[in-house]
Amino acid sequence: MSIKTTGLLAAALGFAFTGAAFADREPTPEELTKIEAVLKKEGFTKWKKIEVEDDEIEIDDAIDANGKQFDIELDPKTYAITKRKAE
Repeated sequence: MSIKTTGLLAAALGFAFTGAAFADREPTPEELTKIEAVLKKEGFTKWKKIEVEDDEIEIDDAIDANGKQFDIELDPKTYAITKRKAE
């Protein structure tokens, strides 16, 4: 393997691992329990997609008791709502 090929391979692997660090993921069962508890406590009755990132948890299309729809963001450490955007 040439030095050029080795360098390209190393760069490709670096990008692959860097990209994985920023990828959204599904919440673990433990995280999901905490997230759902917060949403229910805040009056939300249903929601669609939940994605966990390093710096936030995103909940799409959360519906409150009045039928209003919101996109919600939670702090991944405290599970406090940091953003509530009406749709």
